Amino acid sequence: RAAGTPVVTTFAELTTTRVGGPIAEVVTASTDDEVIAALTADAVVLGGGSNVIAADTPFTGRVVRIATTGIEVQRDGDRVLVEAAAGEPWDDLVAFTVEQGWSGIDALAGIPGLVGATPIQNVGAYGQDMSQVIASVRALDRASGAVVDVPAVDCGFGYRTSTFKREPGRWIVLGVTLRLSRTDVGEARYSELARHLEIGVGDSAPVGAIRNAVLELRRAKGMVLDETDRDTWSAGSFFTNPVVSEDDAAIVPGACPRYPADTGVKLSAAWLIEHSGVAKGFRLDPASGAAISGKHTLALVNTGSARARDLLALADAVRERVHTAFGIDLQIEPTVVA
Repeated sequence: RAAGTPVVTTFAELTTTRVGGPIAEVVTASTDDEVIAALTADAVVLGGGSNVIAADTPFTGRVVRIATTGIEVQRDGDRVLVEAAAGEPWDDLVAFTVEQGWSGIDALAGIPGLVGATPIQNVGAYGQDMSQVIASVRALDRASGAVVDVPAVDCGFGYRTSTFKREPGRWIVLGVTLRLSRTDVGEARYSELARHLEIGVGDSAPVGAIRNAVLELRRAKGMVLDETDRDTWSAGSFFTNPVVSEDDAAIVPGACPRYPADTGVKLSAAWLIEHSGVAKGFRLDPASGAAISGKHTLALVNTGSARARDLLALADAVRERVHTAFGIDLQIEPTVVA
């Protein structure tokens, strides 16, 4: 690069899928005040980049990267309140709580991204989700300009959603307060996790053992970031498990795993994808850099040369095949930045 040539940052450098075009301006904010000051009407807020698919074309606006840090702990009887800044790496926080001998997020180990993203998606895995442990969320309400503490009851949590997700652009999460148990024993609420631990569903296990088991399960599926493993160059689970009515669920073959949900029946997206003719490693074209993970059909991966349009074309093809086979519409989980 010639002397004086400006450095151009791309979304490909800032996201786990490693796709996306150049960005006109990137501002890294290390305090809440800096986050608020950096926001413009068209700014895109970016955390760990693990749930974003950005277009290949140049982005002409501002990207605000959240880099705030800090963890504060307040004990309350047999509970503990853990307040973490939005820019703290999520898995580091899980490791910290497990090391302290606290339970509540031990099964959420290995999930990429930052703390601030977790309430937006109501992140969940292996029988735990954020709605079970969040006490409150500190957020900037861009509609009023006020920083407010939103109690859990007002967060509107649902399966992979929240008030913050339903009103995109309005809320900027600045911090999260968790209410955890001061016990080093957790519960294996998910059958796959229980089998891995060789215990029954609902049985207890040390939080360290639960965390380690989850990490092993996630690595086997390519769901723990690894620079050397192209199967982890992804946005994690690309599709959410569809929640459908009892009538629609009855049409799907009984072999498809299903679970009760607040508004119907939750079906396994992975099963639907696999049984619509999309196998692990599937590509639309042998030369394409976008593929279904070789480890898990819910993940779309960049094998090295993919662009955003390749991943989105593959996602569209998967959705079309599932709809043709079962009449079910899959929804993508990552946010698409045009």
